[in-house]
Amino acid sequence: MVKLTAELIEQAAQYTNAVRDRELDLRGYKIPVIENLGATLDQFDAIDFSDNEIRKLDGFPLLRRLKTLLVNNNRICRIGEGLDQALPCLTELILTNNSLVELGDLDPLASLKSLTYLSILRNPVTNKKHYRLYVIYKVPQVRVLDFQKVKLKERQEAEKMFKGKRGAQLAKDIARRSKTFNPGAGLPTDKKKGGPSAGDVEAIKNAIANASTLAEVERLKGLLQSGQIPGRERRSGPSDEGEEEMEDGTVTNGS
Repeated sequence: MVKLTAELIEQAAQYTNAVRDRELDLRGYKIPVIENLGATLDQFDAIDFSDNEIRKLDGFPLLRRLKTLLVNNNRICRIGEGLDQALPCLTELILTNNSLVELGDLDPLASLKSLTYLSILRNPVTNKKHYRLYVIYKVPQVRVLDFQKVKLKERQEAEKMFKGKRGAQLAKDIARRSKTFNPGAGLPTDKKKGGPSAGDVEAIKNAIANASTLAEVERLKGLLQSGQIPGRERRSGPSDEGEEEMEDGTVTNGS
C-alpha cells in the first residue's frame, strides 16, 4: 500500500478531462486512507480514487471547487460524518463496487446538499429490501441514482413508505449501521471477457463521444466491465422513458 502524501499528489497525473474539468488521477496506487489533500490547493473539479484500498470515505479538507469524486473499486464500508463541511459543492459521487452493507451506512450522504448523481452499484447494500426508496427518501437531492433517473413516482412511494410515525419506525428498523467489517465482503470476483468485435468498438466510440458527464463515462465503464456494449443494454419501457421528475414535487426528508 502507498501512503497518500503531498509528493504523490504532486507527481500524479493532472489533466483536463472529457467534460473539461480539471482532474487529479490517483487511480490504482493502493492508497488505504484519504489524507493530505490540502496539497491539492483546491485546484481540481474532479478527483479519481478508483482502484485503491480505501475503507472509509473521509479525511477531506475544505475543497470548495471539487464537484466529482470517483471512488470505484475500493473497500469503502464507512462514510464519514460532516462531508458537507469539506465538500460543499460535490455533485457527483461514484461508489460503485465497494463494501457498504447496511442502509444506515448511507445516511451521512444526506448532508451533501449539492449531490445529484450517486452510484452505489455492486455494493452489498443494494440487495437490501427498500434500498432504492430508502436512498431517495434520505437523500432527496439526488436526481440520478445508480445511473437511473429518480422518477416522481418513486419519490411519492418513498414519502408514503417512510412518512409519519410508522414510516419513521420502519426507517429506523431497517437503517442499522455496520459494526464490523469483513475484509473482501461484497467484492465481486473478476471474470475474463472476450474482446469486442469491430461493431462493438464502434458502439463504444459513439457512446463515449456522446457522454456529457463523468457519471455517464463511469456508467459506460461499468457496462463494459460487465461485458455489455453501450447502446445495447436493456432499456426501460416506454412509460418509464416518458416520465419526468417534477422539481416542485421533490420530497424533502423531515428527519
